[in-house]
Amino acid sequence: MNLVLFGPPGSGKGTQAARLKERFALEHVSTGDLLRAAVVEGTGLGRKVQDILASGELVSDDVVLELIREAVAKTEANPSLRGWMLDGFPRTMGQAQALGGLLREQGGRIDAVVVLEVDRKAVIERLSARRTCVECRAVYNLTGNPPRQEGKCDRCGGNVIQRSDDEPATISNRLDVYEAQTRPILEYYESDRVPIHRVDGGRRVDEVTSAIEDALR
Repeated sequence: MNLVLFGPPGSGKGTQAARLKERFALEHVSTGDLLRAAVVEGTGLGRKVQDILASGELVSDDVVLELIREAVAKTEANPSLRGWMLDGFPRTMGQAQALGGLLREQGGRIDAVVVLEVDRKAVIERLSARRTCVECRAVYNLTGNPPRQEGKCDRCGGNVIQRSDDEPATISNRLDVYEAQTRPILEYYESDRVPIHRVDGGRRVDEVTSAIEDALR
């Protein structure tokens, strides 16, 4: 089963992806994680996209598609996995069309799209309170799940910071980009008759997970 997980920044895609990964034996392919890892590691790609990520703009299609191509190939070579789940891709119509071409080349397909719907104001409040460990990338929230020691990761002791793309002005820009460039992709998948499941992402985490599982059964 191959899924695409949609939703605005802060809709809870990462949290739900971690759960769906275990329940359905899927590889969680997050372009955001892949790109941020490249920045932390100081690779050529990381240096290239660092300023773009910090501003909340989108990385070019060819760079992201290459990451996806490699990740999907590794997943399909792993017999313990039943499929993959894309989180943060596609974000533009060009990416969606390129992904379709890539899957046709490999004889694959998208079996379903899950969309997490969350109110814009709630997203800004949620992301503004988010903090991330610079070492292991563990995620905290100052209002609901703060680190036990201020500024220190519970898991590894690394520094916990507010990412530049979680600052209010950048969040607002990211949401504008999502509405303008990403949401229209759903119409593309509807026209291609890919099943689309819309879930209220503003509910409790367990309720959202249950709703997604029910939709995919």
